Amino acid sequence: MSYIPGQPVTAVVQRIEIHKLREGDNLILGFSIGGGIDQDPAQNPFSEDKTDKGIYVTRVSKGGPAEVAGLMMGDKIMQVNGWDMTMVTHDQARKRLTKKNEDVVRLLVTRKSLQDAVRQSMMPR
Repeated sequence: MSYIPGQPVTAVVQRIEIHKLREGDNLILGFSIGGGIDQDPAQNPFSEDKTDKGIYVTRVSKGGPAEVAGLMMGDKIMQVNGWDMTMVTHDQARKRLTKKNEDVVRLLVTRKSLQDAVRQSMMPR
């Protein structure tokens, strides 16, 4: 999915709600992220054209809250609890996801299979 900074984004999104797992003082999401406007997009294995500086899911813990909610490795995070995630640094994204006073994280994500399914359904038969 190619993206030009400052231009509107058209994407097929899926809502995912993750209930954080409480372990002592820690709230566990069960996934890791990569990317951000301060990172080298050429290092992002999920950026198709190697220019996308979005926030991507790089790991999902087996049986963790994120996997249970349906998050998948390679998902691009578009929003977290209503906050736009298309033009944020890696650290800003991490802080939005790990707020201590939020037990639930509501994501809007897009994934290649969603985009492909919609594109396929729009093709003439």
